[in-house]
Amino acid sequence: MKDFYIADAGKRADDARGKFQSTFLVVSKQLRPKKSGGDFLALVLGDRTGTLEAKMWDNIAQFDKGFQADDVVAVKGYVNRFNGRPQIIVESIVRVEPDKVDFGDFLPKTTKDIDEMWGQLLGYLGQIENPHLRGLVEAFVNDEAIAASYRLAPAAKTMHHAFIGGLLEHVLSLMGLCEATSAHYPQVDRDLLYTGAFLHDIGKIHELSYARSFGYTTAGQLLGHMVIELGMVAEKIRGLEGFPAELKILLEHVLISHHGAYEFGSPKLPMCPEALLLHYLDDLDSKMESMRAQFAREADNGGPWTSYNPALARPLLNPRKYLEPEGAKAEAAGE
Repeated sequence: MKDFYIADAGKRADDARGKFQSTFLVVSKQLRPKKSGGDFLALVLGDRTGTLEAKMWDNIAQFDKGFQADDVVAVKGYVNRFNGRPQIIVESIVRVEPDKVDFGDFLPKTTKDIDEMWGQLLGYLGQIENPHLRGLVEAFVNDEAIAASYRLAPAAKTMHHAFIGGLLEHVLSLMGLCEATSAHYPQVDRDLLYTGAFLHDIGKIHELSYARSFGYTTAGQLLGHMVIELGMVAEKIRGLEGFPAELKILLEHVLISHHGAYEFGSPKLPMCPEALLLHYLDDLDSKMESMRAQFAREADNGGPWTSYNPALARPLLNPRKYLEPEGAKAEAAGE
């Protein structure tokens, strides 16, 4: 059992007893040159509570060949602050054999109850009245292998909802947005919107790998989730009697246009109300989650500004920290 998690790094950095010995997943590993000559290891280490940059400055040759990215490693070192942010300084790092690893300690997971979220999602899907779309959705929900993967898959590798259960959490949030906005825009076909929201990222259960760390499968690299899910939808529709060809094309358009722009991977731009609305709601939910996650990761970093957010291409301002009374700031600094 781990006794030191990434979430505790801020406290460790401010503790004179900041040394530790613990295990982490190697998210990334690079050998880089020092300005003074020689090399150092630039690492990103992670566990279920997040990720953190780490540096190993000495004895590189002794440890470098003994582990790779995606390995779980036993680390001895300490935590300090660099530019106000915690980082790990590694003194020794050794690979841990997979049969001695509980990977539940290393993959981030939703803090919400998966069974409860799945039940809420089924509640939304149960509101679909169109018999063809309802039959299609039920074909996916009743497929035990697909349903099991849907409940566990992340929604992305890094950008948003990048944790076990992330796909389910994202889609459930999206359903709430669909419910509110479809009531506001009566020209939107709610059944088509709900179906599109449920299926828009379903290809990620085959695009992403998430057994030991988050990455892409070969199919994910070569095809991408939109192409994958078109095949999945076509296969299910073949098993349904009388599914209208026009409805199939319309649903396919909603799915392949949900990224909203050619440069973001959509082969077509949204050309109907349901496609346009789904695109903007999907984009909104992913960006809001990216902000929430960064605020949570950098909760102990002091000031109101975060580091650069690659998903949003900017640093972020945390309004709660910015508006915090000066007295509270001084008290926190004193503590």
